[in-house]
Amino acid sequence: MSKVIAIFGAGSGLGTALARRFGAEGFRVALVARRADRLQGIVDELTAEKIEVEAFPADLFDPANATAAVDAIKRRFGRVDVVSYQPLPGGTGFIPAAELSSERLNQYVNLLLLSPVAIANAVLPEMVERGDGGFIVTGGFTAADPQPYISGIGPAMAGIRNFIYSLHGEVAGSGVYAGVATLAALIKDSESYASMTPEMLAEITGGSTGLNVLDPDELARTYWNLYRDRNQVEYRFPEPAAK
Repeated sequence: MSKVIAIFGAGSGLGTALARRFGAEGFRVALVARRADRLQGIVDELTAEKIEVEAFPADLFDPANATAAVDAIKRRFGRVDVVSYQPLPGGTGFIPAAELSSERLNQYVNLLLLSPVAIANAVLPEMVERGDGGFIVTGGFTAADPQPYISGIGPAMAGIRNFIYSLHGEVAGSGVYAGVATLAALIKDSESYASMTPEMLAEITGGSTGLNVLDPDELARTYWNLYRDRNQVEYRFPEPAAK
């Protein structure tokens, strides 16, 4: 039976590129995101490229929905071998820490910490039993490099980064890879990238945040290498300067 990658937060950027990259390696593909219409468009595109793929619409702001999506994927495909978790709704911006409310942070904690932990709970036992698997989470640079005035998603992403580091040390010996990609970058063709005007893009990439723009196909190749080689718990782009 061919392996299955479940891509949570699948969109037109990294999610589609990952589907193509892992599909080229013979993986079947499960796509999970909120909007069924957008997911179906990606499914149609990938199906035309002879990739076996199916959509599983789910609102990942609720961890229970994340677990239900895993159950649905297992019913359809019989297994989950690799998870890539990278949901970030278009237009998500930074919030100064002094203005961050507990209500707003709670939403980010659900989406970026509790839902991926729930997914891990649902897939890891079978991965460990098989002695093979992968669990990769995408995060932003503020998780590892907190700075004034650009809080919001950072505290939640810092939590899942901490979890992945611990998980990696616990499951690597059983043949399962856990890793995190921490990016100071926008992903070309993603929902977040598409939501920006040229003026906004110029301000962000040339301004105080200094964000880069990454090609999703190149990034998908990096994720494949992380899963294949399993020798790096965290991928940072760009690499942090030596202290």
